[in-house]
Amino acid sequence: MIKNYVFDFGKVLARFYPDELTAPYVAHRETLRIVSDVMFDRLYWSRLDEGTITDQEVKEQTSHRLTKEQWEQGCKAYDHWVHNLVPVTDMPQVVADLKKAGNGVYLVSNISKKFASEYKDVPWIKALFDQFDGLIFSSDYKICKPSTEIFEILLKKYALNPDECLFIDDLPDNILGAQSAGMSGYLFDGDAQKLRDFIGI
Repeated sequence: MIKNYVFDFGKVLARFYPDELTAPYVAHRETLRIVSDVMFDRLYWSRLDEGTITDQEVKEQTSHRLTKEQWEQGCKAYDHWVHNLVPVTDMPQVVADLKKAGNGVYLVSNISKKFASEYKDVPWIKALFDQFDGLIFSSDYKICKPSTEIFEILLKKYALNPDECLFIDDLPDNILGAQSAGMSGYLFDGDAQKLRDFIGI
């Protein structure tokens, strides 16, 4: 029986689309994708999630790939991305309903130290995470999904039975990582009602 629901963050609880996060700061729309692709390049973000590169290093390295104007716009997008996140429709309420029904709710997310240090300043994220029984941020452990180890850290830290846990993520490889730790998985496609139907809430 599932008693604990473990969520990813980006594209499950929050919309995370680089073009949307960059758009408020780009003066010329035709350059939006250029700036977005550089500032949110997985070349940097995978290392941010691992906690092996700093924000300043990201800015320094991206400065060589953009014009001065583009880079300045990109840095503004980078500095404010946490504050510009918006929730996936109905997902905060899904969490609230699961918690109200007496379930455990947890988070395992590939996420940077910047997010970990700033999310409490974003009212909707703080209110959401205040309901959680535990949060695992990859950058704190220098281990990212889909590694089995990060799920084992969750299970050990919060004394959870993997047979009682359902992991919800938007990437198949991450689901496989959770399953390798003995958890069940649900591949989220952005449809909160479909998830509700699957869980039965």
